[in-house]
Amino acid sequence: MQLHDLYPFAEERKNRKRVGRGAGSGWGSSAGKGLKGQNQRSGSGKYAGFEGGQMPLQRRLPKHGFKNPFRVEYQVINVDQLAAAFAGQSDISLEDIYRRGLAKSGAPVKILADGELSVVLNVEAHKFSASAKEKIEKAGGSVKALEG
Repeated sequence: MQLHDLYPFAEERKNRKRVGRGAGSGWGSSAGKGLKGQNQRSGSGKYAGFEGGQMPLQRRLPKHGFKNPFRVEYQVINVDQLAAAFAGQSDISLEDIYRRGLAKSGAPVKILADGELSVVLNVEAHKFSASAKEKIEKAGGSVKALEG
């Protein structure tokens, strides 16, 4: 059995409309486009947002805001998440974080200080909040901030 053998059967499928193929087709002459005018011509139609010559909405509204093209969006992880995900492991590299699914692979990672930390962790990430760095070092671990 092939995919095309499955329902709907060939005789139950609707044929596509072949316009402009003679009067006998039912779609001859003007091919269902009406008589004359812009929309009857080939390559016809207006662009999305066209309002019949009225000033379009996207041009009537004021420009607003700014999107910084150089913004860096960090994947944030809290110290308690690290402690829970890497129980029994003290050295945590960036690759380990990606492998566990705590951050999207290749995305920059920032460690934040939410939660309690009682185990020694040696963490490698792109950025650390000051309080997260303090918590990790207070528990006897170390931090390594990466470039980029």
